[in-house]
Amino acid sequence: MEEVKNRVTEFSLEAHDLYLNRSVPYLEEPPDPLQFYRSWIAPNKPCIIRNALSHWPALSRWTPEYLRQKVGSKVISVAVTPNGYADAVSGKYFVMPEERPMTLSSVLDIIEGKGQLEKAVFYVQKQCSNLLEELPELTDDVEPHISWMSTALGRLPDAVNFWLGEASAVTSMHKDHYENLYCVVSGEKNFILLPPTDRPFIPYGLYQPAVYHQRDDGEFEVVEQLGSEVPWIPLDPLNPDLEQYPQYRRARPVRCSVKAGEMLYLPSLWFHHVQQSHGCVAVNFWYDMEYDIRYNYFQLLESLCGAASAAGPPGKSSVAL
Repeated sequence: MEEVKNRVTEFSLEAHDLYLNRSVPYLEEPPDPLQFYRSWIAPNKPCIIRNALSHWPALSRWTPEYLRQKVGSKVISVAVTPNGYADAVSGKYFVMPEERPMTLSSVLDIIEGKGQLEKAVFYVQKQCSNLLEELPELTDDVEPHISWMSTALGRLPDAVNFWLGEASAVTSMHKDHYENLYCVVSGEKNFILLPPTDRPFIPYGLYQPAVYHQRDDGEFEVVEQLGSEVPWIPLDPLNPDLEQYPQYRRARPVRCSVKAGEMLYLPSLWFHHVQQSHGCVAVNFWYDMEYDIRYNYFQLLESLCGAASAAGPPGKSSVAL
């Protein structure tokens, strides 16, 4: 298995030298669908597209005042945590947020610092096409889908999501099986990205599922859930523990900021960690990944990483390589 470990590591390093960019490139206008597929989707490379949202009414309309007037009384699902980390490792647990029904106006009040301060962090982040399901009144202010992306993939998006949160709300590092177009309407999103080929350097562990629950006194407790252990990444790329996870030294994360009016193409299976400016508003379009050669290729890489990890010295954790 040592030979497998060495070959997988060599492949990951060669990918950076052969075709991956050292920074996320910019496109100055919406691309031609065929050219976008050839240059970005097929090679699985991210980019930021400028001037792709300039015709959206949301860019000028979606002020707190407008949102209050239009949908302020709508009850939506809000992720509530003690520290801003939802769906993240905490000790031996993979902890999910408390999902709390709240009016959008009450969320805006918290973000604007009105009323009593809360011992919690609030984030509208329900990734179940919540824009269409919970806030359909806002859909006229955006496109129902990104036409050139839908043409390139030959299908419509599987979900359209609305995001709003505090600066302390953080998305822990993970990957998705979706082609993702992330559109920032106001504020700024800050991404740390790692390609799928860096998988040998990214640690995984298995964690018991749990959820946060805020008690009447305002403090939070972790409530263990029944179910299978969840594989998740314990490493925080903002402050990586390189003594515990030394292989992460060989990863080559790329950082980018997506500002209002810009769109990030985040390819499927890229690892990403996300922060945001306070009160940032965004919409993203998820296109389910077709189980094509890319998927099969990275499944093979995943299995090789697991094989190499399982062959490691006794007493070590089951994180990859």
